[in-house]
Amino acid sequence: MRINVLTLFPEMFPPILGGSILGRAVESGQLSVNVIDIRVYSTAKHRNADDYPFGGGAGMVMNAAPIVAALRDITWPPRGERRIYLSPRGRLFSQKVAFELAAEDEFTLLCGHYEGVDERALIIGGFEELSIGDYVLTGGELAAMVVIDAVTRLLPGVISEESPQDESFGAGGGLLEYPQYTRPREIEGLEAPDVLLGGNHARIAAWRREQAIRVTRERRPELLDG
Repeated sequence: MRINVLTLFPEMFPPILGGSILGRAVESGQLSVNVIDIRVYSTAKHRNADDYPFGGGAGMVMNAAPIVAALRDITWPPRGERRIYLSPRGRLFSQKVAFELAAEDEFTLLCGHYEGVDERALIIGGFEELSIGDYVLTGGELAAMVVIDAVTRLLPGVISEESPQDESFGAGGGLLEYPQYTRPREIEGLEAPDVLLGGNHARIAAWRREQAIRVTRERRPELLDG
């Protein structure tokens, strides 16, 4: 998979892309992340890529021209890839959306900053908008990293094939994940459930399903609707 990232702060990405599961996916060639500095495409004397908003108001707005120029440089001629602007007003990111994106060969993420981007960049670039939650960040870089991480771990061979089935919001039913335990068997008077230590895989599966339903009912009952 190839992911293009348009950003004003490319230096934020190497530490994340070089570590843990993401780092292994990049090293193995399963993931390629092309981080593009939008400032390179600015024609301003000091390579600034923002200006005061028309109509007044606080903050600065990212210019449309450098974004469009960067987009056309990396995806020209157009390949039909999805283009996504990380924005609080977008469609809510979820595990379902992560599965959607994991099925793509390539997509592009645009990281806003300051007060956002000139709307014309979104129109010309054909961007859809995606939000990682009902809150506002200083920029879209952290949101882009969340999307990259969530999507990468769903690519074939990146992690155990069973994990996306059993974990919270997984393909195994959309429930929250059951409680997990490991050694030692007892710690400060709390013991791991006996059923997990008995070796009866059918009973273990039934217990985990029961616990997943319980946790979901207690914490996210809306997920049980229907």
